[in-house]
Amino acid sequence: MWQPASERLQHLQTMLKTKLNVLTLRKDPLPTVIFHEPEAIELCSTTPHNKSRAHTGYKVTYLGKVTISGTHFLSGCTESAVMGLCDTKRTSVTHDDSITSSSAILEIRPFQVRLHHQDGRGEATVAMDTFQVARIAYCTADHDTSPNVFAWIYRQINDDLTFQMDCHAVECENKLEAKKLAHSMMEAFKKTFHSMRSDGRIHKSGSSDEFPEELSTPDDG
Repeated sequence: MWQPASERLQHLQTMLKTKLNVLTLRKDPLPTVIFHEPEAIELCSTTPHNKSRAHTGYKVTYLGKVTISGTHFLSGCTESAVMGLCDTKRTSVTHDDSITSSSAILEIRPFQVRLHHQDGRGEATVAMDTFQVARIAYCTADHDTSPNVFAWIYRQINDDLTFQMDCHAVECENKLEAKKLAHSMMEAFKKTFHSMRSDGRIHKSGSSDEFPEELSTPDDG
């Protein structure tokens, strides 16, 4: 049926107006779904990540490490190593005023200990050393050389599958902080040990290919 041009134009305008109304109704909720929701998700995912960048742990001065002999360790076994590391630090600072303390943050958790080396201003991590709790054979905060020093002996696995025992030491702000580190290390060991035993990675006798036969800490009272 033939329609005048004016009627066809009016009909077309009516159809366009109807479609625009439909599009408008569909468009209104879109900003809430498409834009707001991803923004909220992004904030939820990035906020904890940003907070985690501020590492929780103990502020320490890393003195270094020295390889020691033996596989079974008793009270006082780290004294000589700590004395040497402390002497090296004092000598280095005396002969070169530009040498500053190696500030770091020691983060102790089950299964893993992390040493975050800080920049000169102590504001950012420039390097990180990771230690498996299962390979820590001994730790102590009992040193005659300095009561502020906390040390641990770590079984370092080399590329050729041989291993060596390295004594690492950090200097804390005071004696109490060093004691807290020793306590935190023991708590991390206990949780790691119980978890590995529950998973069957440690036999009832306490032996494991990865786990040291004994983690020793002297009684700090």
